[in-house]
Amino acid sequence: MVEVSPYRARPSSSPQPTVFVVDDDAAVLGSLRFLLETDGFAVRTFRSGTALLNLGAAPGPDCYVIDYKMPDINGIDLTGRLRKSDRDAPVILITGYPDENISARAATAGIKDVVLKPLLDENLVKCIRHAIKDRPHA
Repeated sequence: MVEVSPYRARPSSSPQPTVFVVDDDAAVLGSLRFLLETDGFAVRTFRSGTALLNLGAAPGPDCYVIDYKMPDINGIDLTGRLRKSDRDAPVILITGYPDENISARAATAGIKDVVLKPLLDENLVKCIRHAIKDRPHA
């Protein structure tokens, strides 16, 4: 019997792509929810990486937007844990603490793009749309 992962994204025929946003800052979560819903995305927010990992068997998103610096787990490590759980949706890392190595570490972890806070506007929306469009569909 073949086991099917419950975290696969919905079929591409779905009219509204889903984005899971993980950030420990409630104000950032609210702003991103507003921005992304205004641009036609369904959004689900999480205040920690642990909350996302504890989600259980629920449909996965079309894209993740994950903060780099959180108290429980950083965004790169969270991405690694998602990949081990067979969650293959693209990840966009957001950070207010850029360093010279973050892009290289993110790319090694399979993260699509790194977007700097507080510039989370149309640049983030464009990155999400490209990540979803470029994602290979199984």
